[in-house]
Amino acid sequence: MATSNDLKNGLVLNLDGNLWTVVEFQHVKPGKGGAFVRTKLKNVLTGKVVDKTFNAGVKVEVETVDRRDMQYLYRDGDDWVFMDEVSFEQYQVPDAVIGDSRRFLLENQSANVSVHNGTPIIVDLPANVELMITYTEPGVQGDRSTGGSKPATLETGAEIQVPLFIESDTKIKVDTRDGSYLGRVND
Repeated sequence: MATSNDLKNGLVLNLDGNLWTVVEFQHVKPGKGGAFVRTKLKNVLTGKVVDKTFNAGVKVEVETVDRRDMQYLYRDGDDWVFMDEVSFEQYQVPDAVIGDSRRFLLENQSANVSVHNGTPIIVDLPANVELMITYTEPGVQGDRSTGGSKPATLETGAEIQVPLFIESDTKIKVDTRDGSYLGRVND
């Protein structure tokens, strides 16, 4: 058990039998009345995000979650198979747990997987990854200085917006949180 004053990002709570992870929190001490903690919680299984307010000092049930570095091996039907990099134990991660991370996940790539009671519940990719562009329309001469963008397909199949000067078979750095282009990778 912990109190609402101990809340921080990434903490997993058990509220009414459901697992919720803290996405954002803010301690508020108004001029009048008691202090409270305003949080944004994400349901671990469904991905639903809700706002919840806790009075200061209220007890909350914290779940123990083991965060491990794992390597993505291959896809098996609707499951994604990850291997613990220390124990070499393999885990079947359901498609629903992978969520939006699938857009930037390549075989043999490392990710941080949170495990609760032997079941993977959260997959966190690094903040940015390096991926190859498999297809994009060629830039038109003269349009390069306008600062526009065009769609590009990555080797994972995801489509993102890139600057006009980027060509196919270019390795780029992509932000995994919002899918934005960060820059070219020089080998």
